[in-house]
Parts: sequence; structure tokens; C-alpha cells
Amino acid sequence: MTFRSPAFLVLALAIASANTARAQHPFAPDSLVRAILADRLAAKRGMGFVVAVLERGKPPRMHSAGVAGLAGVPLDGNTVFEIGSITKVFTGALLADMVARGEVRLDDPISKYLPPTVRVPSRNGRQITLADLSTQSSGLPRLPTNLRPASVANPYADYSVSQLYEFLSGYTLPRDVGEKYEYSNLGVGLLGHVLSLRAEKPFGQLLKERILDPLGMNDTGIELTASMKRRMAQGFNAEGTPMLLWDLPTLAGAGALRSTANDMLKFLAANLDSSSAPIGGVLTRARTSMRNADRPGNRIGLGWHIVDVFGSTVTWHNGGTGGFRAFIGLDEAKNRGVIVLSNSTITPDDIGFHLLVPQIPLNRPPGPVKQRVAISVDPYKLAPYVGVFELAPNFQLTVTLEGGSLFAQATGQSKLQLFPESETEFFLKVVDAQVTFVKDSTGKVNQLILHQIGANIPGARVGTK
Repeated sequence: MTFRSPAFLVLALAIASANTARAQHPFAPDSLVRAILADRLAAKRGMGFVVAVLERGKPPRMHSAGVAGLAGVPLDGNTVFEIGSITKVFTGALLADMVARGEVRLDDPISKYLPPTVRVPSRNGRQITLADLSTQSSGLPRLPTNLRPASVANPYADYSVSQLYEFLSGYTLPRDVGEKYEYSNLGVGLLGHVLSLRAEKPFGQLLKERILDPLGMNDTGIELTASMKRRMAQGFNAEGTPMLLWDLPTLAGAGALRSTANDMLKFLAANLDSSSAPIGGVLTRARTSMRNADRPGNRIGLGWHIVDVFGSTVTWHNGGTGGFRAFIGLDEAKNRGVIVLSNSTITPDDIGFHLLVPQIPLNRPPGPVKQRVAISVDPYKLAPYVGVFELAPNFQLTVTLEGGSLFAQATGQSKLQLFPESETEFFLKVVDAQVTFVKDSTGKVNQLILHQIGANIPGARVGTK
């Protein structure tokens, strides 16, 4: 169920040149999708994929490549995949539905619905609420410390409700509730459990009645029907080893759903149309931004992550289990969305982002990475590099000198340290990217060049910091 912010949010946005940023692209051309999938399989960067693209008012388009399992059965829109943490946006939709019905309030403390014997951690008089769990700001850790699986191949299968209550009763929050975004499978799994207690129904049944059945999602659920079992893809790890399916009896709200591309298209279509019956309004409420997330420009609704990039707003989530990866994203302003399902643990998130916003680059294929060694450079030699450099319209790299080291901050992103490997050449450690500073005939630094994903992007100096 691992969540990762997309790599482009670190620095890779700068890969787009001014002309690329201004260009108008048709949405997800079929030839592009086919070429991407063919490249992934040729490079052994996945076992199989199903990609579905949807523009409101147009028929959906679907592409598949690879096989569903060891027997070589092709993938298609009816193949069943584990969707992992995309389950969290369904849990968020369920929360929005129960709020709309007046059954719960977003600011209800979760202790209201848990047994009185459970001591829910609080801090400075602030209790954990339903909204805190759904917006990943409860202060609870990613996983409970008493998760000790009997089998790492199915790590949540034997985690019990009594263990969950034991953990909550003994845990001390490290920060105030709501103070900081921190992605927590535990938190959203707990949310699903609390909603189930409030409704007095198993989580899977509740989700089916309130969200899945109204959308006609008959091939989506926690428990596999006989038909779904026949169409269930085999999952693989990155090395191509077959992996077991995951079971999450206690933390189901965090990542227990299985689904198909055809069913996910129904969910996507309903999210693109707020007037859609019967739950369009509920889905809209779940996508509404509520709090800031992990980086500047990132926000979160009830489960959904929201990011502004290259003039577009992308609402998205990804998911992963022991043998699967999945992505769903939509651009509401442009009435379009993308689903990517894969039966391998090699992430396909970049495919989804690239199809939605073409200026976002595809990930660089894995391969040998040059080992770079930082050297010592006197700070006075670094001072001339301080300034603002424009790599694309409305996208700048601001270089500062702090504590004797250079830092670069791209528009709307975090500040990252530049490590010198010569007096003019620098590299980053968090992403495979390098920066070269260029001087004019007078010796003045007038531009830099960003080297990333095989491209060399010049950025003219436009100001000083």
C-alpha cells in the first residue's frame, strides 16, 4: 500500500522547455500509450499493464500489454488487480457519504465510536477526528509498531482488532493532531474500522452498499467472487517472482480492494461528473481540498491527493501491494482522467501523470548510475552562482548560498542541496540530476544547464536572490 509522491515533484518538472510547456497536446494519443507500454515490456519494467483513458462525453479508450500470469493469459479490461491504497479514496468517499446522511461529522473524535476500553491517543487537548484520519494528519505512524506478520508475503493478514486497540491504547503522539501531514496506512485503515462500527456492518459490505453498488461496480470488492477469482491476475515483484495476494481484515480501509479497469472507469466517470447520479455530490466532497500535504503545492482531500503542475490541477492516488501497482488521476478542469493497473511492483505512476500532463516526463529507465563524489569548494567561489534562472515560462530555479553550501529551489517545490563535483558542476542526491553553471565572456554567470533524464535544459539568469 506504499504511497510515493511523484518524482517530478522533487525536480523533474524542469525537464520541460518553454516550447513544450506552451504546446497543445491531444489527450493521451493511442499511439503514445501503445509505444509506452511496448517500451516498458521490452525493457522488462513490468509484467503487464492495462491503461484506460477517459474524456467526459467521449467513449473510454483502453490499452493492454503483457500477460495476466504464468499461463500467458492476456490482460484486458475485465482482468482483476489489487489496487492497494487507491482503496483510501473509496474510504474517503464512504466518509463523505456518511457525513451527507448525517450519520457522522468530519470533526467527530474517533473515540466516540470506539469501545470505551480503548484509550485513543490525544495531545494538548486535541483529539483525533475522522477528518484527521482521512487527510493523513492524525499524528499516527505509517504502521502500528505491533504489526509483526507471521508471513511478510501477506503482512496484514493476521493483524487483529485486539492488536489495533492495544496499539492505540499504548501509543503517545509525537506531535499535535493536525499539525503535519504524515502518510499513514494505519490511520486510514482505522478510519474504515470506525465507519464500520458506526454503521454496524462489515467494512466491505458497507462500501459495497454505499459506493460500489450505486456505481454498478460489480467487479470491485474485498472478497473475490468466483468470477473474479477466474479473472484475477497473478502479481509479481520487480524481479518477476510470483507474489501472494494480500489480505487486510482489520485495516481494510487502507488497501484491501480488488478491481478491474472497466469498473475503475465507472468510478472515474462519476468523479468527472459532479452531477452524476446517485453519488456525484458525495464524490465531489471527497475530492475537495482540505489541508496541505507533504510539499508546497500539494494538498489533500478525503483520501485524494491534489497537486498543481504546469497550469493543471491533478487529483490522484496510487496503490501498491506485494505484486501489484495502480494509479488513478483526473484533471477536472479538462474533464479527463487516467487509470493504470499493473501486475508488477514496478511503479507505473509516471505513465498516468505523463498522459494527464505531457510536460511531466516519463521515468528514466533503470541502468548504471554514475557514482558522483562531492568535493570542497570555497564559499566565495560559490557566491556568483546565487540567482534566479528561468527554465520554462513560469518555472524558475532559485539558487541560494546557505552555510557555505548551494541550494536550488524549483517553483513550488522544496529546497534541495547542490553538491559540487567541480567548481562549475553540481549534482543532487535525491534525484538523478545535475546542474552546470555557465559564464559569459566577461566571466559573469549568465545561465545554468539542468541535466536530467537525458535532456540538457538551459536556464537564463533573470534575477538575483
